[in-house]
Amino acid sequence: MARVIQFREAIAEAMSEEMRRDERVYLMGEEVAEYNGAYKASKGMLDEFGPKRVLDTPIAELGFAGIGVGSAMNGLRPIVEFMTFNFSMVAIDQIINNAAKMYQMSGGQFNVPIVFRGPTASAGQLGATHSQAFESWYANTPGLKVVVPSNPYDAKGLLKASIRDNDPVIFMESEQMYGDKMEVPEEEYLIEIGKASIRREGTDVTIVSFGKIIKEADKAGDELAKDGISCEIIDLRTVRPIDYEAVVNSLKKTNRMVILEEAWPLGNISTEIITHCQENAFDYLDAPILRINTADTPMAYAPTLVEEFLPNAGRVIKAVKKVLYKD
Repeated sequence: MARVIQFREAIAEAMSEEMRRDERVYLMGEEVAEYNGAYKASKGMLDEFGPKRVLDTPIAELGFAGIGVGSAMNGLRPIVEFMTFNFSMVAIDQIINNAAKMYQMSGGQFNVPIVFRGPTASAGQLGATHSQAFESWYANTPGLKVVVPSNPYDAKGLLKASIRDNDPVIFMESEQMYGDKMEVPEEEYLIEIGKASIRREGTDVTIVSFGKIIKEADKAGDELAKDGISCEIIDLRTVRPIDYEAVVNSLKKTNRMVILEEAWPLGNISTEIITHCQENAFDYLDAPILRINTADTPMAYAPTLVEEFLPNAGRVIKAVKKVLYKD
């Protein structure tokens, strides 16, 4: 049976269900307990599980990330919430040099089954230091899995799978999605990490995206359909591992591709997908692959500059028409 719930409720349900199932799972982070989470994504969990399993931490990301890694090495399965992944920069040494590398460095003696979760990328007028997208940063690291859901249904199924995974997982959300609503089953389900979904089937062009920015692809697809242009929209769901098979199979069908990503242009997921496609499906291309990214500058505060910085449906439409030679 499905009911309509918010993204934040899907996150809370996933964590609560896994904590009921496995007493080794616990949650810690800034304001996750007494305040029910900065975005109310842990509402009610302190009351149910108590202060030993839902822990408020000091404002010390490096410290509590390290505690999480150590506890994971010793048999627990922590969920570490960052109020924003911008703050994870303080803890990145623990994530990259310990969580991601420990299994290899220990010769397989230590798994690190830990989930680092919280919002990433822009969320309105938050300025340069609170608006960065870190998906491609963490996806560059062997030993990590990087999950970026775009809707409440995927968020719940992917988070449950992430908590059960024996490797460290970076689980990236968005402040602007916490209020999104969708039908989510009451029955238990998991979504496999590393499997993309076809959000919309089409024949003329493939649009690849992930996370909250994929909504702009949806808007573009609706508008382009009015002009008789059929878009296939692929939601990657995870960016390490990437479901290359789904991307290439779609490209072989449509012969054209546009990639939409909220990230700076240099060295991101878009460039990786372009490289993979030209190496493995070059003969199927009827036009160069185009990508749409943010401006190559720190995020500004002024609303007009925020609008110029971010990808949008209009830019997607323009790129689609260009690869179709209809611009």
